[in-house]
Amino acid sequence: MKQILSRAVSAPNGSGVSLIRIERLEEERKALSGDIKDIFTEAKSAGFDVKVIRQLIKIRKMEPSEVEEQETLLDIYRHAIGM
Repeated sequence: MKQILSRAVSAPNGSGVSLIRIERLEEERKALSGDIKDIFTEAKSAGFDVKVIRQLIKIRKMEPSEVEEQETLLDIYRHAIGM
């Protein structure tokens, strides 16, 4: 495995650059994850329910038709169990 990586880093066609970029992006992703965790911690200490915030973020990423379908199914299931 190390031979493959060392060849990729020193490859004349520039494929080694991709390896370096991936490593840099992974470092950035780790830093961003830490920032997001800090924001959720701040929200929780301010009295917000983090679980609900995460759910809202998930819903905002969905297409409106998907949200409508999910809400319809929830209503059907609630009605079926007498809620």
